[in-house]
Amino acid sequence: MEIDLMDKILSLAKRRGFVFPGSEIYGGLQNSWDFGPLGVELKRNIKAAWWDRFIRRRPDMVGLDASILMNTKVWEASGHLKKFSDPLVECVKCHKRFRGDRIKTEDGCPECGGKLGEAKQFNMMLKTRLGATEDKASEVYFRPETAQGIFVNFKNIMDTERMSLPFGVGQIGKAFRNEITPGNFIFRTREFEQMEIEYFIPVPEKDKDWNNYFEYWRKEMLEWISSLGVDVKKEIRELEVPEKDRAHYSKRTVDFEYAFPFGEEELYGLAYRGDFDLKNHGETSGADLKYKDPVSGEEFYPHVIEPTFGVERSILAAMCSAYTEESAPTAEKGEEETRVVMKFPKWLAPVKAAVLPLSKKEELSSVAKKLADDLRNDLFVDYDETQSIGKRYRRQDEIGTPYCVTIDFDSLEDKKATIRDRDTMKQERVAIAEIKSYLLERFKEQ
Repeated sequence: MEIDLMDKILSLAKRRGFVFPGSEIYGGLQNSWDFGPLGVELKRNIKAAWWDRFIRRRPDMVGLDASILMNTKVWEASGHLKKFSDPLVECVKCHKRFRGDRIKTEDGCPECGGKLGEAKQFNMMLKTRLGATEDKASEVYFRPETAQGIFVNFKNIMDTERMSLPFGVGQIGKAFRNEITPGNFIFRTREFEQMEIEYFIPVPEKDKDWNNYFEYWRKEMLEWISSLGVDVKKEIRELEVPEKDRAHYSKRTVDFEYAFPFGEEELYGLAYRGDFDLKNHGETSGADLKYKDPVSGEEFYPHVIEPTFGVERSILAAMCSAYTEESAPTAEKGEEETRVVMKFPKWLAPVKAAVLPLSKKEELSSVAKKLADDLRNDLFVDYDETQSIGKRYRRQDEIGTPYCVTIDFDSLEDKKATIRDRDTMKQERVAIAEIKSYLLERFKEQ
């Protein structure tokens, strides 16, 4: 990857409507981002595909959508109020703050060169108030993870869904962390979205093969990463996290690190949480959160394997892997030029096809608009009749549209249109009446 790839992606993201700086007309808000018309389609495609693969199509999975705000006792029982923290160091000169585990304090402040103070633990929970009063009782926290909503609903799910071990509960939702040093575009933000699973398994003492569940989900996560267009062998490194660096609840964690332009950083995480959460919530709340074996009648707290997927990091990795610059002939003169193309997997591309009349003349535009309207019933379609056909091709390449359908004057006679493939740039003449089935068949292949 080129050193300036991040700058190119940032520029393309705003120029083409993937991601905008948050609150931009007021000078922005530190590290907040708004997903534009194309970015929100990427998000929807990722979340829909994830839900379909890991929840809807599996008999051992159910879904949940828990509240963002929860009783403060939830975070006391889970250990977040005491242990969900990062080391913070502050410059005694400029008073800028940094994460202590990501900086060499002996080197001094990276901003002004001043001396850095001793590291202190900084809790990353984001606090707010609920209701009209402003006393201690009104304090609540935005959830820093989606997992706890699953644990506190464990009994409700068992009572309503008749699940047997092993089984999982998944959800997609917002989480909030008061990060000390957010940055690198949408990689680390204070507001983000998670796709998370808590997979409940028998206790290891009764199932010596518990690690098989961990390995199973490790492979599932690698397959999902590959489906985003990421070259797993070249761009992914699996890191076995040492005990001192693991979260307080984790007995084993594997991080899937992606080779971002700014370095190898965590894309997803897979953790073995043991029975820490259910046991703590059961004992703290007094609720019966034990699982009752339907055969033996024995009751116990199940253990948990947790695959966690970040939505924004999924988008960033997919954009980095998709970004391509290559030499290509111009449409008008046959000369060579640099073509920028986002080679998203076809299922992920925000726009699936673009319908392009060769000119704005009514006899062509009427046919093209009718075709576009028909395709919209099944696919997200763009209609574009401005500028030359070559510039329109390049515009669609930059947003990753897999197919461009051109209606030309020959179309009025032979009732056919030219379909151009994004990756190969090969063109094929297809009957207009068959274009929908032609495209749907190719998307079905993925």
